[in-house]
Amino acid sequence: MIDLLDKIGSQKDASPAQIALAWLLAQKPWIVPIPGSRKLERLDENIGAANIELTANDLSDIEKAMAQITVVGDRY
Repeated sequence: MIDLLDKIGSQKDASPAQIALAWLLAQKPWIVPIPGSRKLERLDENIGAANIELTANDLSDIEKAMAQITVVGDRY
């Protein structure tokens, strides 16, 4: 998954974290990710995710990769 996010990020001059946040923003208009940041440069990086436009192919590739991951354990 990280390799895919890194590949998409390289194409868009963005970090994998920015691509992950952009993917969350693309899900529904009422979904608002709340990433934690301890450093100002990470906050700036997170804010930059709002300017990234993922294509339908990007979203499809991420969805396919997510479908390959088995989530285990409790939510909390």
